[in-house]
Amino acid sequence: MFSKQSRQIQDKFNERLILFIEDKTNSLLNTHSLHGEWLGCKSINVTGNIRAVFEELGENHVEFIAIGSHPELYS
Repeated sequence: MFSKQSRQIQDKFNERLILFIEDKTNSLLNTHSLHGEWLGCKSINVTGNIRAVFEELGENHVEFIAIGSHPELYS
């Protein structure tokens, strides 16, 4: 079962995923390349503090590999 907060994050991620599929450069996503341990990956904003990390595996193939708050992912 999902907590209310995790359900809200999942719902927001699903909304952002639709935007991503339509245009992965949509300004609401703030798509950007990462460095450090996430070198080679990119990130999108799900909410003000929640990010989703993905890898581009091909021209039309991406895999989301992590989701969490900024401190959880980048500390």
